[in-house]
Amino acid sequence: MSQLDQLLTAQKTNQQSIIDVDEPVVKLVIFRLADQYFAFYGAVIKEVIPGDTKVYFLPAMPASVEGVMNIRGDIESVISLYELLQLSAVVNRATATASSILLGKTNAMHSGLRVDQLLDVVDVPTSQLQPPPPSLPEYLQPFVTSLLVFNGLPVTLLDLDAVFLNWLKGQSKAE
Repeated sequence: MSQLDQLLTAQKTNQQSIIDVDEPVVKLVIFRLADQYFAFYGAVIKEVIPGDTKVYFLPAMPASVEGVMNIRGDIESVISLYELLQLSAVVNRATATASSILLGKTNAMHSGLRVDQLLDVVDVPTSQLQPPPPSLPEYLQPFVTSLLVFNGLPVTLLDLDAVFLNWLKGQSKAE
């Protein structure tokens, strides 16, 4: 047996069979607010609206309500996540045009959510979702379901239903 035949035989015996496994995936809508990255489950985001869509200011609304917009004859509120997530809102006119409005809907309510930049809508294997650390700030704990790394960026996965319920709870206290 030649040396080549011996190498080929050794390679065949050392090869491991490749097993095709369908890993469960979840669709995520990944976005940026200020210098942090967040995501919502894709199932609760019904539509992505361009950031330059006209939003009409309404007097006497809570500070977290940017206003309302007309989406094909339906009036939708637009709320800001900055206050709820305790982020400092920095308005940059250059990036304002890159913003988007995520139209979210849960059992609690539906509303538009302005984000600074929509990064991607992707299917992510559930094995990439890691539980939030115990050191997570207390004010974020009710909203965060998982953490993941997307294209080298740390992303915090938020529960939109918890976000909306907390927003509604805050509005009932304000009355």
